[in-house]
Parts: sequence; structure tokens; C-alpha cells
Amino acid sequence: MKRIIRIASALTAISAILSCSAYDGYLLSPMEMPDGMYQMDANGRIQEPEIPGDNFDKIVENEFIKVADQPVSTFSIDADGASYSYMRRCIGSGFLPPANSVRTEEYLNYFTFDYPEPEAGETVGINAEIGVCPWNTEHMLLRLGLKGKSVAEADMPVANYILLVDTSGSMSGTDRIDLLKSGLCNMVDYMRPTDRIAIITYAGEVKRVLESTLVKDADTIKKAIRKLEASGYTPGGAAMKLAYDEAVEHYIKGGNNRIIMCTDGDFNVGVTSTDELVEMVESYLDKGIYLSIMGFGTGNYQDSKMESLSNHGNGTYTYIDSEEEMMKVFVHERSRFYSVANDTKCQVKFFDWVDSYRLIGYENRVMNNEDFNDDKKDAGEIGAGQTITALYELIPAADMTQNATAASFDVRYKKALGEESRLLHLEIGKYYEGVTKTGPEFNFAAGLAAYAMILRGSKFKGSADYAMVKELVGSASAPTDGVDPLKLRPGMLKLVEKAEQIQ
Repeated sequence: MKRIIRIASALTAISAILSCSAYDGYLLSPMEMPDGMYQMDANGRIQEPEIPGDNFDKIVENEFIKVADQPVSTFSIDADGASYSYMRRCIGSGFLPPANSVRTEEYLNYFTFDYPEPEAGETVGINAEIGVCPWNTEHMLLRLGLKGKSVAEADMPVANYILLVDTSGSMSGTDRIDLLKSGLCNMVDYMRPTDRIAIITYAGEVKRVLESTLVKDADTIKKAIRKLEASGYTPGGAAMKLAYDEAVEHYIKGGNNRIIMCTDGDFNVGVTSTDELVEMVESYLDKGIYLSIMGFGTGNYQDSKMESLSNHGNGTYTYIDSEEEMMKVFVHERSRFYSVANDTKCQVKFFDWVDSYRLIGYENRVMNNEDFNDDKKDAGEIGAGQTITALYELIPAADMTQNATAASFDVRYKKALGEESRLLHLEIGKYYEGVTKTGPEFNFAAGLAAYAMILRGSKFKGSADYAMVKELVGSASAPTDGVDPLKLRPGMLKLVEKAEQIQ
């Protein structure tokens, strides 16, 4: 039986590579597929439980909480999108992603939603929407939205980027170092002459291959990028220390001072434990230096280490699976490297008509309620023009009355690191029995969450199936070009169709 499954899986993967190697401009890179790696899980899914060498932290899904026991829920926002693009690579290679690689909040926040701009004087806007839960119509679904203020190119602060590039042997390959070099050269083309770039590499030894250089000297920067080659072992800890030293030395007051780390996360020399690396990163939090991590490759991919570092380093975490994803991150959405909201925390208070609630995703971002008003507590950043989405599934109280306020939604954020936080408040609309009309952004968010729960084999997925996901996503896959100019939503719909074929 296992032999039949392996043969069927291999044929599916070959078919995916031949017939679906590209969709809407996004290339799906083939992966090495060792014999015997495919298995059936308990739900009849062809799933490779743990790609050999790839490492993900275990996810324990949030449970329903009684409002009578705990009426307030607090969490840090998460602006990452790595989990979604990693899934895309798995689907493109003919199998479903490992369950622990599926972080629902990163599926939601990979996309831009059609949310209103912040009010005058603020750099964050908030909104909410409530309706019937698609996968359990006895429940309700609450969508929370945040949007960072859009900033015109001319108004962006000067950039001081330190490219921290893993050139160890594990980064060798067209889907790793070659892909990275192409993307970085494209990024240079779109930066301004007054921006600065430095390059530090680590492979066998740590090198400063390019001192901080003005982008007006683009040829020199590109020459240094093109010379990057992968070989040797990985002293990641020492390299990170040098990158921070470089950022401090060339620090631009009021500028966008950011380390952009490009790696598979396989630090195997020097400071290697996640706790030690996190401690190093946190020691620079008050210096106004941000950390963005770009993950590459499979087979020794250390997701858990990279996600933890980005969570603790005032930064974001992205997985790069294609040239198009490089363009998305480094060119089309490069404004998100500029944080307009720092240490952003959300707190929701539920009222009497809600019996129980469950935060969908954000498992490693849940905070103590008292942390909400503590400005010393680190939380997530929002880039210019970036949207953040969160969902709660609600169980209504048996004696729920009409025209009852569901909850209040509070957000705290800082315009700049070190400043006092600002408070935003929103009363979440009233519920009227029989009124279930929701907008396309609600449907799209619900579709993404349902898809993630299916891939995870979640016990909370209720009646969610691929047909439901396609209906929800399809109803919101044609927004204005200003929201989805890269046509990522239609691409997501095709991914769902391919996942259904695999399963």
C-alpha cells in the first residue's frame, strides 16, 4: 500500500511541476522528493509529516474560552507571511505542507486587505466586522482589521540596510543563493541614490564584503552581490553581532535602519541556541534597529529559529520560494520595510451575549492581559500600507438579546520605538438576528482560515471543505488593483484547487 501511495504521490508531484509550475506569474519551484517521504495521515491526506531536516515548532491551537471565566483576550500582532509561501512551495511540489508549518495568522497577513486608511494624526487604522461562521453556522465569526498608514515614495525615510547573507554550503542552489542574488540586484534598482547598503556574509568566516555604500554607486553594490557564493559552515551568531555593529556605526537618525538577514536558518557554529540569539537581538531593541528575515530552501530549513528571532527583533519573517516572491518582498512591497507602528498589541473585551470565544491562530503571540498597558512589553510592527487581520470564532449565549454590543476592540501602538503608546478604541457592531450580510474581506479572511484549518487537520474546522474555501475566496478574488495588483488572490484560489487534487 505504501508503495502505491509513493508512486501516486510521485506522479502527482511530476504532474504539478509539469502542468502547474507557474500560475499568475508565481513560479512553483520543484523540491527534492526522497523515496518514501509521502504518507497518508489519519484524515486520508497525502502529507509529508516532517520534511527531513526542516524544523517547525509544534502548534497547539487555541481552545474556546468561556467569557464568564475570562472576558478579555490580548495578543500581539504578527505581520509575517512565511508560512503561506512555504505552503505554496509544498503544493507546487505535489504534497500538502506539514501541519506544524501552517500558521493561520501568516496566511491572513500574507495578503493586503481593503481596509480604510488611519484617521488624521494616527499611523494605524482599525475596523471590525461580524457575521455567521461559515464552517459552523451556529457560531459567529469576528474579523478584526488594522492598517498601517501608506507612505509615498518621496516621503519614505532614508534607508540604511545591512544585508546579512548566509553563504554557507547549505545555501547553494538555484532556489537559494542564486535566487537571492537576483532579487537583491532588483531591489537596488528601485532604491534611491541617498539610501545605503552594506553586505556581511558568513560561511566559514564572517566577512564585511561591502562597507556601507550609497545606492548612487549601484554598480559597486551589484558587483559585490553577484560575487556571493555558497560554501563552508555557518557562524550565524557572530555574523549577526557584526551586522548590528555595522547598523550602529552607520545609524541614520530618523532613518530606516534595518538588518535584512537571508538564510535557511541553519546556524551550526558559535552562538547557535535560539535563546542566545534571541537575547542578542533583544539587546538592540531600544536602538531603533529592525530585523527582517528572509528564509530560503528546504531540507535543513530552520523555521522555528527564524520565526523566534523575527518575533523578538522588531522585524518580519518571509519565506522566499520564487523570483516573483523576491519581487513582491523587495520591490512591490518594499515600503513595508518601513515601520509606521511599533509594539502593536490588540485587546478584545467580550460582552454578555458571547458565551465563549476562540482566537484563530496567533498561538505564539497571545499575551497576558496586563501586558496590554505595559509599554515595556515588546510586540509586533506594522509596515507602511500593510494590513493585519485576526479572527475570533464566537459561541453566542443561549439567552442572547438582539441589538446587543458584541465586544470592544482596543489597540495600542507606538509611532516610534521608545515613545509612549497610543490607544485606539472601537465598539464592535451590534448583532441583529437574521442579518448575516458580510463583505468580501470578511469572506476572504474566512476562506483563508478555513483553508489553513483543513491543511492542519484542525479539530475546529467543522464543515469546512475545499468547496467552501473556493466559494469564500472566489467571492473576494477580484478586488481593486490598489489592493491586489499582483493578483495574489486568484493565485490562492488555484492553490486551493491543487491542494484538493493532491488530497
